[in-house]
Amino acid sequence: MVDTNPQKVEEILNRGVDEVIDKDHLEKELKSGRQLRIKFGIDPTSPDLHLGHSIPLRKLRQFQNLGHKVILLIGNFTAMIGDPSGRSTQRPMLTEKMVKQNLRDYINQAGKILDIKKTEIRYNNDWYKKKGAAFLMELSSKFTLARIAERDDFKKRIKEDVDISMLELTYPLLQGYDSVELKSDVEIGGRDQKFNLLMGRKVQKRYDMPEQDIITLPLLEGIDGVKKMSKSLGNYIGLSEIPQQMYGKLMSIPDELMWKYFDLLTDLSIDQIDELKEKQQKNLISPINLKAKLAKEIVRIYHGEKNAEIAEQEFEKVFRNKELPSDIPVFETDKNNHSIIDLLVDSKLAPSKNEAKRLVEGGGVQVLNGDVKEKIVDWKKEVTLDDEMIIKVGSRKFVRIKIK
Repeated sequence: MVDTNPQKVEEILNRGVDEVIDKDHLEKELKSGRQLRIKFGIDPTSPDLHLGHSIPLRKLRQFQNLGHKVILLIGNFTAMIGDPSGRSTQRPMLTEKMVKQNLRDYINQAGKILDIKKTEIRYNNDWYKKKGAAFLMELSSKFTLARIAERDDFKKRIKEDVDISMLELTYPLLQGYDSVELKSDVEIGGRDQKFNLLMGRKVQKRYDMPEQDIITLPLLEGIDGVKKMSKSLGNYIGLSEIPQQMYGKLMSIPDELMWKYFDLLTDLSIDQIDELKEKQQKNLISPINLKAKLAKEIVRIYHGEKNAEIAEQEFEKVFRNKELPSDIPVFETDKNNHSIIDLLVDSKLAPSKNEAKRLVEGGGVQVLNGDVKEKIVDWKKEVTLDDEMIIKVGSRKFVRIKIK
């Protein structure tokens, strides 16, 4: 049974939405009572989903709550090519093995938002591995180079004399053809996906199918407040991060991002958000307390009320009261001396030696040994290790040394 409640339809079409094509048509469809097929595709180019991914997933859940059929398409074939959207250079190609490793936990992560039992999960390698050169020639023959090269990403690269591979040119065609295979009525994606989403309409038309409606959604800035949330930029908040880490990262976002995060990432109603804005304008609530409410709301969604409260208490303890965390990861070693760079990498406080060097040079590394606190500023330094010594990176990462 499909819910046609006008207020819920209004929210789907307007809250957290950039553009709907064709809005009048989609509104009529949503009010008709017909179950629609709603497609969202994601390429497993990295192993973690983050809050940026949650925006389309939350929109999918709204459709799901109304009784529509949600399709989560895992692009395990197209991921090997790489989506050129928003790219100034060609993506490095991924191997099939790398893609399999990346998608291993995607369903569990998506299940934090979607009702997986009611979700149609598909993989586009299921049809592309069966198709040969004849299919690609047929699909390519339906479009011109001029039409594909219209996209802004390609125009910019052509102007700057940056190569565009033939594989990249085929990507929007393949994403569009996915909509043919899935018989999608609606496809959603970030605003940077608009060209690919529109291509889905064009490909469906070439295959004598009704054109899907499309919904584009805002892109989410990461915790730096500047660039799109991305694991490669290190400005992301993962859906599977532990509550304390998620809470701490949310407390670090710039104040000007709070309202966008409230709107796109929480379950608060528009009226509730407007009430908070009014309180802020009247100085009845401080920015730090607003951000604490935001952090708790988001942590609650992914980890539950109890863990959200624990994360809040831990933040108070570590950041406001300047105490050590209750639970510090342990790094075991049989070495008494360790270069600071290797120590940061080996203890997983830094993902690489280059990042470890950057952290040290930025003054973000401290050694805590009893009552002694030492800031490490020389990346070549050798550290003498003691049992129970603590290494601190930034304001959120700690490791306790255990000498074997």
